[in-house]
Amino acid sequence: MKKTLHIDEKLLSEAKLACGAATDTDTVRLGLEALVRHAAYERLRVLRGSEPKAKDIPRRREPAARKRRAA
Repeated sequence: MKKTLHIDEKLLSEAKLACGAATDTDTVRLGLEALVRHAAYERLRVLRGSEPKAKDIPRRREPAARKRRAA
């Protein structure tokens, strides 16, 4: 999808250097993805401890593989 955006050139060049993107489009895409990830993290963080009567859930772990000794 094509959009016309007014972006500060200095900010865009700093962002491009920070993320290592090759193009302006990649820079904007990576920035938007990071923003969405951060918002999801913040929503989860707000929920932390919001269920005080919750019980700890036992987790099933696979037994560790034995290391073989060299003969």
